[in-house]
Amino acid sequence: MNFYSEALKIKDRLIHWRREFHMYPELGYEEKRTSAIIKKKLEENGIEYVETAHTGICALIKGNGDKTVGIRADMDALPLMDNKNCNYASKVEGKMHACGHDAHTAILMGAALVLNNFKHSLNGNVKLFFEPAEETTGGAKIMIEEGVLENPHVDAIIGLHVDENIPCGKVGIKRGVVNAASNPFTIKILGKGAHGARPQDSVDPIYIASSIVMNLQSIISRELSPVEPAVITIGTIHGGTAQNIIPEEVTISGIIRTMKAEHREYVVKRFKDIIEGITDSLRGKCIVQVDESYPCLYNDESMYNLFINTSLKLLKEEKVIELLNPSMGVESFAYFSNERPSVFYYLGVRNEEKGITNPAHSSLFDIDEDSLSLGVALHCQLVQSYLDTE
Repeated sequence: MNFYSEALKIKDRLIHWRREFHMYPELGYEEKRTSAIIKKKLEENGIEYVETAHTGICALIKGNGDKTVGIRADMDALPLMDNKNCNYASKVEGKMHACGHDAHTAILMGAALVLNNFKHSLNGNVKLFFEPAEETTGGAKIMIEEGVLENPHVDAIIGLHVDENIPCGKVGIKRGVVNAASNPFTIKILGKGAHGARPQDSVDPIYIASSIVMNLQSIISRELSPVEPAVITIGTIHGGTAQNIIPEEVTISGIIRTMKAEHREYVVKRFKDIIEGITDSLRGKCIVQVDESYPCLYNDESMYNLFINTSLKLLKEEKVIELLNPSMGVESFAYFSNERPSVFYYLGVRNEEKGITNPAHSSLFDIDEDSLSLGVALHCQLVQSYLDTE
């Protein structure tokens, strides 16, 4: 089966869908319009589905046999102005598909159409996961809790993300750990307010907060190996109302990113130890909240090898880039990769001749839409290859 030629046949529809989503972006758990378009196309092609995770969708294409592979796409946009000068720029004030989820959704819709046309030749089933709220809390977690990986049981999962650093026509993949885990945090330092001229009457929470900010970095620089990445980012510090007043409290927020489960546990523990120790030694009190957010995203070794072998059926060897470094960013596909053997790859969308070079999460982000057909073909080829393996 030449899936690439089949994907090229629907190229115009892929571009139309992608631009439709791009013009009318929706934030996490608001994707009602997007979901309605997807459900209409599924119904038109006789593909059964259920609603999940508020605005998410889980669809099923039944082939021959019990083996089942899933494909996931995220649907939500970002709270960002679209400053592109093109006829498909966002028409919704303050909202934009600046991370390519419009393309991901269009690609999965295209893969659904192609695979459904050839379902009688598939040695198993295909589940389609349209995930909401990837940019915030991750709809994947709710989808899994609501049972999308069962009935029928999903054996493996495929996902992709567009990448503006990889030229259109090429793909990238990372062995092992692909994305970091994250732990957002909030620290409230409680002291005693006083006049700025009489610091002896105070317990200065700004001084305590400053000591905490500096000492937290010792976890990364002196307690973890320098060849194993981890990051503690302080994003906000709020406290005080005037130059001559020592305030009563300061609030700090930020995020921890780690690449290993054991590092995640260790850093969180030491994080709390250091904050509590400094605060106590400087006569203050603290309230520390560390949230469990996205886990690490792992590419299963067998699925990684499947991708390499399968992609070379569609692309020349130099078009398949083996990435050396993981991303410190997070990705909610990680929830799926922690439940089933998975592969997550990057689809090149950069085209310098067309001026498509702007970074994701920026107001000028765009993609080379020639990439859409390749994404569909790779999804379909991976599905067939996986279902054909013993």
